[in-house]
Amino acid sequence: MKITDIQATTIRGHQSAETFYDWVLVKVYTDEGVSGLGEAYHGPGVEEIILSDRFRRLLIGEDPRNVDRLFEKMRRGTSGAGSSAGAVVAAISGVEIALWDLVGRAVGVPVYQLLGGKFRDRIRVYADFRGGKEYTPESYAERAKEVVADGFDAVKIDIDVPIPVPSADAFNKSLTNAEIRYMVELVRATREAIGPDIDLAVDTHYKWYPDTFLKLAWACEEFKLLWLEDPVPPEDIPSHRWVTHSTRTPICTGECLYLRHGFRPMLEVEGANIISPDIPKMGGLLEFRKVADMCDTWSIPMAPHNAASALGTVASLHACAAIPNFLILEYHYHATDVKWYNDLVDGPGKPVVDKSYIRVPDAPGLGVDLNEDVVRAHLLPGKKMLD
Repeated sequence: MKITDIQATTIRGHQSAETFYDWVLVKVYTDEGVSGLGEAYHGPGVEEIILSDRFRRLLIGEDPRNVDRLFEKMRRGTSGAGSSAGAVVAAISGVEIALWDLVGRAVGVPVYQLLGGKFRDRIRVYADFRGGKEYTPESYAERAKEVVADGFDAVKIDIDVPIPVPSADAFNKSLTNAEIRYMVELVRATREAIGPDIDLAVDTHYKWYPDTFLKLAWACEEFKLLWLEDPVPPEDIPSHRWVTHSTRTPICTGECLYLRHGFRPMLEVEGANIISPDIPKMGGLLEFRKVADMCDTWSIPMAPHNAASALGTVASLHACAAIPNFLILEYHYHATDVKWYNDLVDGPGKPVVDKSYIRVPDAPGLGVDLNEDVVRAHLLPGKKMLD
């Protein structure tokens, strides 16, 4: 079996006033008619890297079943382009996921089986709903009640949001006492709305100095949070250790780290209590498994970040099933305004949330195919369909 072609395209997914997500879909083809699907983390240039002559020269003519070898070939063959982090690694991740899907289809087994077998039949997810329609405690509480009423027993909110109080300089990574007090009230309102037994995580998006963040962390300790996420800039490993060892609230980070080499320094300094890699961004399925094994030696659980479409979410289900130290997977509840989210894929592996859980697909490969009509309807201008 030989690889004959690699294709990629981009569709417009979730959009809001603040953010949007473009989902990069990948397909690898072979001379035996078997193909595989993957998804790469969105970002400028990711699709172009996958479609580049460099990638084609590295992969076409190769046996797709040698996934780890091809991963290393892509990484080493793009070292001059920056294959230790960023868009290149995201591109490699999407191709790697597609290779695993292809191999699973070729041999007739689900991807989790290729990763060592599964520890669990279903994956627990938390609803990342960001907050309310307005940046007020009342709006956060109202939205939180709606999400819990949908059956979720774990939720996450953002508190690094525009708030109507006197602010410090936006670029110096400090918080005023008024800002901290308002953020705490957002957390308090959410906790009171959902009660003491629903898990509550809080995201701060790596914006603060450690001393100012700790004022916030100490004020939030009474709420028994599942975690505080991304407290300081991702490259500042020593400050992660400082924060983690200075609060009783678990600290979660990892969505901006790449490859096992990028996670190693964080683990060596005990810079987090929970690690949250983004699988279509950090290196793909097997690299995630390798990071999970590293974390397991430090007794650290995994709570993967997930901003992917339904296709990338299914890939993450397989990875989460195959590791012992899985905690919970992110589910972008705020992307439910994408009414066609689940319709993007067809097949037995379509991700359907049932009381905070999604069943792990048992069909060969990832267990899903793309719905071509949905892809076609949401292609970005100038993008082509996958054959």
